[in-house]
Amino acid sequence: MSLKRTLAGVIRSFETTSDRAKDPKLKTHYYSLSKDKAWAEVSSTLKKIQGYKLLHEVPNVGEITLEKRTATGRTMDITVSIVSVSPVKTAVDIYSASRGGMGDLGANYRVILDLYSVLDKKLSSYKTQP
Repeated sequence: MSLKRTLAGVIRSFETTSDRAKDPKLKTHYYSLSKDKAWAEVSSTLKKIQGYKLLHEVPNVGEITLEKRTATGRTMDITVSIVSVSPVKTAVDIYSASRGGMGDLGANYRVILDLYSVLDKKLSSYKTQP
């Protein structure tokens, strides 16, 4: 992890992905799946990841809310958004924020990379470019 990322984490207590992210690791991930199929795959995959607790699922909006407790006792709220780009293509974005206090020392960044890594492994045959 870069020094710049750690320094940003000292003052920032959230991280998000988007098409316009400067960091290539924080770019939106795309899958060649319908929204319903992507929802089923992403939802079932997230439920199996150790250390994350599923809080809410809103299928019609395409949002899954998770909670993760850190080793230091802080709580992180994570929202995974599944958006239909076309009938056969879906985008997945992740927003992660730490509750309370200043900065997260890059923990939210690592959570996003961790979740994308698991999803990309599970959905590798469907991964595509924007």
